[in-house]
Amino acid sequence: MTEGKAPVRLELTWPNKDKFLLIPRDDDGKPVWVEPTHPAAHEVRLTTFTGAVGEVNEADPFADNLAFRGDSLDVLRVLRDVPEYAAHYRGKVKLVYIDPPFNTGQTFTHYDDWMEHSVWLSFMRDRLLLIKDLLAPDGSVWVHLDDAEVHRMRCLMDEVFGGGNFVSTVVWEKVERPRMDAKGFSARHDSILVFSRSATFSPNGIGHTELPSYYNLTDGDGRVYTRAQLRKGGSNSRREDRPNLFYPIKAPDGTDIYPKRDDGIDGRWRWSKKKMLAEYDTLEWVQGRRGWNPYTKIFADNLSSKPPETIWLRAEMDTNTVAKKEIKALFPGVNPFDTPKPERLLERVIHIASNPGDIVLDCFGGSGTTAAVAHKMGRRWVTVELSESTLADFIAPRITKVINGEDSGGITVATEWSGGGGFRTVEVEPSLYEVMDDGLVLLREDLSGTDLARAMCGQLGFIYDADHPPFCGQQGRMRLVVIDGVVGTEEIRNLTEQLADNQRVTIAATAALHGGEDLLKDFSRGSRLLKIPRDVLERSSRRIQQRREATK
Repeated sequence: MTEGKAPVRLELTWPNKDKFLLIPRDDDGKPVWVEPTHPAAHEVRLTTFTGAVGEVNEADPFADNLAFRGDSLDVLRVLRDVPEYAAHYRGKVKLVYIDPPFNTGQTFTHYDDWMEHSVWLSFMRDRLLLIKDLLAPDGSVWVHLDDAEVHRMRCLMDEVFGGGNFVSTVVWEKVERPRMDAKGFSARHDSILVFSRSATFSPNGIGHTELPSYYNLTDGDGRVYTRAQLRKGGSNSRREDRPNLFYPIKAPDGTDIYPKRDDGIDGRWRWSKKKMLAEYDTLEWVQGRRGWNPYTKIFADNLSSKPPETIWLRAEMDTNTVAKKEIKALFPGVNPFDTPKPERLLERVIHIASNPGDIVLDCFGGSGTTAAVAHKMGRRWVTVELSESTLADFIAPRITKVINGEDSGGITVATEWSGGGGFRTVEVEPSLYEVMDDGLVLLREDLSGTDLARAMCGQLGFIYDADHPPFCGQQGRMRLVVIDGVVGTEEIRNLTEQLADNQRVTIAATAALHGGEDLLKDFSRGSRLLKIPRDVLERSSRRIQQRREATK
């Protein structure tokens, strides 16, 4: 790097990367890009609870399992920015598994899977940035793709999450037999890119079916173990030059033992001197023809699982064909999805990346497999589906069957699932704004009263409070008042008189008399007057940008 110049960050570039993708495809089949200042680039939409199934939380519906109907971008914003949702989800989601549009150029029965590369990258980038904010420090995101975009997605995720947080690429054998009519290669696998939110991610291991035969030793307490030499040979390791791996160890007869191997080849200790001194009493010394050799004990009772591997074969994970059969068993006579994922695949993902009670999020709900498996495994879940019919015809009925104990397929037997729990359905409302041809932004005509108050709370980050009128929201010591009309001197005077000594007020109004902002400051220093929608959009945009900068 040249002295005095800022470092250049490696990144993937594409056309319109600096723009916001408003519509992947309009009526003419073309994408619509707008400037980042456009309202849609940072709008937080209203949501409405539309139904409940099974046992739900009457005191706090935001904490329930949730099935959203709406665009994934809008829902991710709601989960991150609306305080009632954010209290449960921002920085607290343990696992995000997504099976997004593969961008294969094909049209499938239940969703449109076609986007030009740059459109697809912007589409995914905007969602990954929100997912990053939702992930817990020890959380991870799993992105399921085929070969069409996996290489570009890896670059994109390096940029969003940092290359150091790449965990692995899992290869899943998705078909049972090769396609003899394939042109060129017959594709047998999908890839799942795994990234962590930070270095604290620790995957759960996979259980052993039997103890390896080399665990053939038993200590005085009857514990079965195997042993491994503390010496580690070889001269091509990056660890070779670490001085803390070269030191003498006292053998039982008091002699100094060095890491050079018996055959004279250079070596090193597996442990640092500090660790060796702390664990010295656990070493097992074996005397050979050329002297003493220290060994470490590896006990079988600590071997409850093995690290997950990167190749997942169809015999243990099932295939797309099995997944279709699972859906047909639940919905006889219904045409299944083209590429559904089997429950055993999701079981493996959820087991590795979460624990019972953790939150699992899938913002491309599809046939509802992620939610169904998470429910059977005792996780909390959130799923999102854009298609109203898909949610109504597949996801909601499928989870209802799980709750009622009417789903006997998939992992039901393996998890000993017999029913229980519940979930809520949530509808994402239309945009709050209308943008005119000349760029003028207007409030939606039918938005007023309670809906307007709730909308402004979401945009500005206030907790909605309908119990203390005229105030409708609270953010620490700041209260919120929303006025669908003109605010003038009398309104400002009246509102500030109702504040406690340590409180301030934000007044969001569709119109205000000239000089109202200065008058409000005179009555209550620290209070503020915002014009709807202009000032609200600008403030929410700054708030979201500041949060994004803080999480980099």
